[in-house]
Amino acid sequence: MQYRKYGDTYVVRMDLNEEIVQSLKALCEKEDIRLAQVDAIGAANRAVIGVYDIEKQAYHKEELTGFMEITSLSGSVTRMNGEAYLHLHGTLADQSHGLHGGHVIEMTVGATCEMFVRTLPGEFSRARDPALGINLMALQ
Repeated sequence: MQYRKYGDTYVVRMDLNEEIVQSLKALCEKEDIRLAQVDAIGAANRAVIGVYDIEKQAYHKEELTGFMEITSLSGSVTRMNGEAYLHLHGTLADQSHGLHGGHVIEMTVGATCEMFVRTLPGEFSRARDPALGINLMALQ
């Protein structure tokens, strides 16, 4: 991963076979990013995405392999238990132009990933909502 900061924004390039979620979390920890908006495009060769089932309080996961375009990867960086907390969603296009999307659990770069991480002043933490079974932003 290579990156430079311009004003309030980190411009990031991730390369072949880097795991995007782990690399982004490492950047947030290294640079002490506490609140940010994430936007990226690129290519992936592996991804695990999920769609949440509220009744079961679990993700229906799908593992995807093969070269795919990352047509959209967006989300937020907040904090939970003193660590960076990533909430990312993505849309991937396969070789047949079929689309797959959902909550990004894992994603590996297939060629490159170009990412913008726009930091915001302040910090929000996360708190578990027992009724939903997910970690919601604590905006109070």
